[in-house]
Amino acid sequence: MISPHPARRLGQLFAGLVLFGLSMAMMVHSGLGLSPWDALHDGLNRNLPLSFGTVVIALGAVVLLAWIPLRQRPGIGTVCNVVVVGLATDLGLAVLPAPDHLAWRIVLLVLGVALNGLATAAYIGAGLGPGPRDGLMTGLVACTGLSVRLVRTTIEVSVLAVGWLLGGVVGVGTALYAFGIGPLVHELLPRLQMPEPSRPLVRPASAPSAAGRRRPARSRAGGRRPW
Repeated sequence: MISPHPARRLGQLFAGLVLFGLSMAMMVHSGLGLSPWDALHDGLNRNLPLSFGTVVIALGAVVLLAWIPLRQRPGIGTVCNVVVVGLATDLGLAVLPAPDHLAWRIVLLVLGVALNGLATAAYIGAGLGPGPRDGLMTGLVACTGLSVRLVRTTIEVSVLAVGWLLGGVVGVGTALYAFGIGPLVHELLPRLQMPEPSRPLVRPASAPSAAGRRRPARSRAGGRRPW
């Protein structure tokens, strides 16, 4: 399989990150509950003179610094994740409507969760590096030897609790996200996963294939002909 052009990878990465930020804005405007990390972002936003997107960027940078003792290596997608998602969230909060009617808020919430799943599969599928929060999880798993499920659950519950204590919105949307995002990404990621760079089709001259090796010819006397 031929590896996609780098520009295509970057295009899918940035499309995924922008859509991720817009999906966050949709969930915020629904007012029906946020993902654990967004509940923390919302709680900090309510207590700091910063925009929601700026809080996302600042916290992402702090989490990225935590990679250093965990010996995690960021990719270009990791760095872009820190900046682009926050900017896209502020843009979405500025241009998207914040409906008052409950029915429209439910629609906005469901669409936000669905778009978040698509966006997550897109930027992960680009293969240019995990998000800072995902890298924190994998780093802790590698350092502690604990299961991914235990580490992920501990992180999510911890940030959700802190966000709730700070006044972040927790509700039915939080539960919908918790139960819905995994299956969505599971279904969409195989469709958006880009292949790894392909191996060279021509073998080096120093390592011919077994099929290409010539068998030594035999002399008429039955012995092998020297080469």
